[in-house]
Amino acid sequence: MVPRWRPRLPASRVARLGIAGAALGALYILVTFFQVLHASGEDDRSAVDAIVVLGAAQYDGEPSPVLAARLDHAYELWTSGVAPLVVTTGSNQEGDRFTEGYAGFEYLRFKGIPESALLVITNGASTWEQLAATARQLHSRDLVSAVLVSDPYHSLRLKQIADEVGIESTISTTDGSASLRQLVRETAAVSLGRVLGYRRVDNWLSGVG
Repeated sequence: MVPRWRPRLPASRVARLGIAGAALGALYILVTFFQVLHASGEDDRSAVDAIVVLGAAQYDGEPSPVLAARLDHAYELWTSGVAPLVVTTGSNQEGDRFTEGYAGFEYLRFKGIPESALLVITNGASTWEQLAATARQLHSRDLVSAVLVSDPYHSLRLKQIADEVGIESTISTTDGSASLRQLVRETAAVSLGRVLGYRRVDNWLSGVG
């Protein structure tokens, strides 16, 4: 059988295409970095159906400083009348007696929020899983909108994941600034999430810490 002839691109043209592709990729990542930076620290306190606290580490039922800051911020939003319901989210690590969601629930209950105004969601180890589980619970109660509470540098990814799972969301973050490492990591997550889907990328992020 006579082999089929296939035209080959000149090496110089291949090189130019590679350089152009690399330049476009670098520009995309750079633009995403500035979008992540610009979105950091968003504080929208418009009235919504629920306040959703994204999980973070807890130590035998005691919220870590990061989680406590999120819970304190959620308490402030609740006392300001932003929403009548506060949702605490997050599962547990292997060997933990308590979940992040339950630790948050107990913390806010101790601060004075009645149980009737709290909803605990414990099936979710990653941001995507927590928000997907929250969406199901909110929709089952005919609730559609929520303000999401997390650290400042998470803002853009949270908003886009919420859109993906069907939550009409605003963002109100804790105080503080982000390190360059955190911003770079978020930039990678958003850059990949827009292309591959946030569920896959968020599961990967939860695996690498």
